[in-house]
Amino acid sequence: MNGHRPKPVVAVTRKLPAPVETRMMELFQARLNGTDAPMTPASILAACDGADALVPTVTDSIDAALVRALPDTVRLIANFGVGVNHIDLAAAAARHIAVTNTPGVLTDDTADLTIALLLAVPRRLGEGERLARGGKWGGWSPTFMMGRRVTGKRLGIIGMGRIGQAVARRARGFEMAIHYHNRRRLDDETEAALEASYWEDLDQMLAHMDFVSVNCPQTPETFHLLDARRLDLLPPHAVIVNTARGGIIDEAALAERLAAGTVAGAGLDVYEAEPGISEALMGLENVVLAPHLGSATIEGRIAMGEKVIANIKSFTDGHAPPDRVMPGLDV
Repeated sequence: MNGHRPKPVVAVTRKLPAPVETRMMELFQARLNGTDAPMTPASILAACDGADALVPTVTDSIDAALVRALPDTVRLIANFGVGVNHIDLAAAAARHIAVTNTPGVLTDDTADLTIALLLAVPRRLGEGERLARGGKWGGWSPTFMMGRRVTGKRLGIIGMGRIGQAVARRARGFEMAIHYHNRRRLDDETEAALEASYWEDLDQMLAHMDFVSVNCPQTPETFHLLDARRLDLLPPHAVIVNTARGGIIDEAALAERLAAGTVAGAGLDVYEAEPGISEALMGLENVVLAPHLGSATIEGRIAMGEKVIANIKSFTDGHAPPDRVMPGLDV
């Protein structure tokens, strides 16, 4: 006997970047998903037999029933990603299972994509790319495919956490006026640095914005936060960008207003029923649709994996994991 403790057993639900999987194999008894096919609840439970930790992603519904069925050996759910709306935190707490996530490392990547969508929609880049690729462009003319200017416009940010603040910093480069709605107002120093104006009343903010960026977590309180009533408060020239979670916007109501022209455009990276995208949205020219690319950089995904590993290692070594998520708290 060499006296060494056995390596923790870790069940991983999706294929992760190769450097992350290699490091996991070095540190843990890692049960990897070589096919990268989404796992069923039954296959997740089977993979967790005798495991110490489960590593799910946004594609997995770790609901109350699944949490209750997890083997007693599982003491940690180390999420690969920031959002944890797919995990029943209350059920995990009831079973004394810790939950961690990977904040911070995807902030810049998601903010970059937010700005990309914010530029693409009013300048009609998606529509123009389809026209050019389809061989239907007849040449330049003074009135061809005129969009709207971004520079100097008003941007309303819903959710002023890490990503919301990163979006604000980038938008200032376009001389945009930054407005925001958040559960809690920022401290004076941060607010001054971002040159941001706080709106306690979301309805009032929406009525005055040229652009709206959704950057808050999806929780029971924020589900359909932008419902039909609130969408009707927007000026008809307004553009909405969502790189947070699809359920924060009532997708059907948004599609109706985009089709009617009472909302000018939308840039969406997330959807209510991913990977499904509603036919109503698919048929619209004034919406840019991205396939959940917010954190999809090589650097970002590797950093996410390193966070997962650090959380597992800290927890299994008997220490508090650095990124523990508690029920009812912001993530």
